[in-house]
Amino acid sequence: METIHKIGRRKKAIARIYLSEGKGEVMVNGKDAGVYFTTAQLLYKINQPFLLTSTEETYNVKVNVLGGGITGQAEAIRLAISRALCHIDIEHRGALKPEGLLTRDPRMVERKKFGQKKARKKFQFSKR
Repeated sequence: METIHKIGRRKKAIARIYLSEGKGEVMVNGKDAGVYFTTAQLLYKINQPFLLTSTEETYNVKVNVLGGGITGQAEAIRLAISRALCHIDIEHRGALKPEGLLTRDPRMVERKKFGQKKARKKFQFSKR
C-alpha cells in the first residue's frame, strides 16, 4: 500500500496527513500525539475514525498541522483521517458518515465590526 495524503480543515486549522500501513503510531508535527495533545478528549477525537472502522493499530499517521487552536487542530486531523480511510475502503463510509466525521464544519469566527468592541458586543454605554 502506498502512502495516502489527505487534507482536513476546521476554523483556521489545516491538517495534512500521510497515512501508511504500520502499528498505529500517530505523529503530530514531529511529536507523539499523546505529547502534542494533552487531554484524553482530544486524543479520542483523533482515534475516533479508527475506533468506528475497527482499524486500530493498522495504520501509521504522520500529521503536519498549522493554525488555529488545539481543538480545531484535532478536529481537522479527524476529518483528514476519515477521508483517508474512505479512500482506502469505501465500506468505511457507512460507519463514518452517520457520526458526522466526513462533514466539514463550516462555522467560522464572525468578524469584528467598527464602532463595536467585538463582533456583537458593544462599547459600554454611559448615560452621564
